[in-house]
Amino acid sequence: MPRTSRPPGMVSAMGLWLAEWVADFGELLIEWIIALGSFGLFVVETFRWLLFRLPRRETILPSFYQIGVLSLPVVALTGTFIGMVLAVQSYSQFREMHMETRLGAAINLALVRELGPVLAATMLAGRVGSAMAAELGTMRVTEQIDALTSMGANPIRYLVVPRFLGCLVLIPTLTIMADFMGVVGGAFYGVYLLGIDSHHYWQNSRDFVGNFDLFAGVFKSLFFGASIGLISCHRGFNCDPGAEGVGRAATSAFVYSFVMILLLDLVLGIVLDALYYTIWPHGAGII
Repeated sequence: MPRTSRPPGMVSAMGLWLAEWVADFGELLIEWIIALGSFGLFVVETFRWLLFRLPRRETILPSFYQIGVLSLPVVALTGTFIGMVLAVQSYSQFREMHMETRLGAAINLALVRELGPVLAATMLAGRVGSAMAAELGTMRVTEQIDALTSMGANPIRYLVVPRFLGCLVLIPTLTIMADFMGVVGGAFYGVYLLGIDSHHYWQNSRDFVGNFDLFAGVFKSLFFGASIGLISCHRGFNCDPGAEGVGRAATSAFVYSFVMILLLDLVLGIVLDALYYTIWPHGAGII
C-alpha cells in the first residue's frame, strides 16, 4: 500500500508550533534560572550581614513589634478556631467507634505537629509577608533604596536583616501561641459543649502527645519563618515599576511563601519522622 504523506503546509505549521513551544519553554527556563540565581545571591548577602554585622537595636525593634506583637491577635484567633473546628469535625467519627475520650489526643497531636505551625505560618505569610513585600516594593519604586545606597548605607543590612530576624525569631513563638490557643479551643468545645469527660480528655492528650511532637512543630516553624522573610524581602527588592508592580510583588510574596511552606512541611515531616523512629524504634518517645 502506498504510504500517506502529510501536506507540506501541515508539516510546516507543526514545525513552527514546535519551534515556538521550544522557544517559550527555553525562555521560561532561563527566567527561572535567573530568578533562582538572584534569590541565591540575595540569601548569601543577607546571611553575610547577619553573621558579621547586625543592625542596631533601634532598627531591629520596630520590625519585631510589627511582626510579633501586632500578629498576636490574628494568630491567637486562628489557633482557637483551628482547635474548635477539629473538635467539630472529628467528634462524630470518634463517637461511632466509642472513643470520644481519645478526641483530645487526636486534636492536640494534629495541632502541635502540623496544623498549628502550617496555618500560623500561612496567616503570617499573608499578613507579614505581603506587607514587607509591598513596603520594600514601594521603596524600590520611589527610589528610596537607591537613595539609601547613594548615602553609603547597605540596604540589605538596614531593610532586610531586621525583617528576616523578626520572622526567624518570632514566628516560632507565635506558633507556640497558636498551639496553646488551639488546645484551649478544642478542650473548651470538647469538654464543655460536647460533654467529654475532662479527666480522660487530658489524660489521653498527655499519653499520646510528647515533647518530640511539640519540638517538631516549633522546629518546622523556624524554616517557615526564614522562608517567609527571605522570599518576601526578595520580591520587594525586585519589584517591577509602578503601582501594578507593587501589587504583583505582594501577591507573589504570599504565593511563593505558601508553596515553600507546604514543600518544607513535607520534607521536614519526612526527616523528623525518620529521626523519631531512629531514636525510638518502637515508637516510645519522650512523654
